[in-house]
Amino acid sequence: MKISRQLTVFDTADLAAESTFWAGLLGGTVVADDDWHTVLVDGEPRVAFQLAPDHVRPDWPDGAPQQAHIDLDVDDIVSARQEALALGATILQPAGDLDGTHGFEVYADPSGHPFCLCWG
Repeated sequence: MKISRQLTVFDTADLAAESTFWAGLLGGTVVADDDWHTVLVDGEPRVAFQLAPDHVRPDWPDGAPQQAHIDLDVDDIVSARQEALALGATILQPAGDLDGTHGFEVYADPSGHPFCLCWG
């Protein structure tokens, strides 16, 4: 089997909010169609979003099991946290110590998909 492209696709009821959030977080741009948005980083597709009007926000970590999540390794957790929050993320599970040599903090994007900012 030859795979010509691998792309993670998230369902969302709000294509604009979701794709704008991830484009901002990843430093990319949005290519928008009516029911599908793709985020390009350095001209390459990194993540996409499919319109799902009945999308239900995951209730994680305390509710139903998570569906999937993305880990993003960062050099500076404090500035990465500020940027993610400014773009519309919410903290699901705060890190105990942002000054530690390693760790992670769990967030949700605007549609509730969890992701982690990791360091160390």
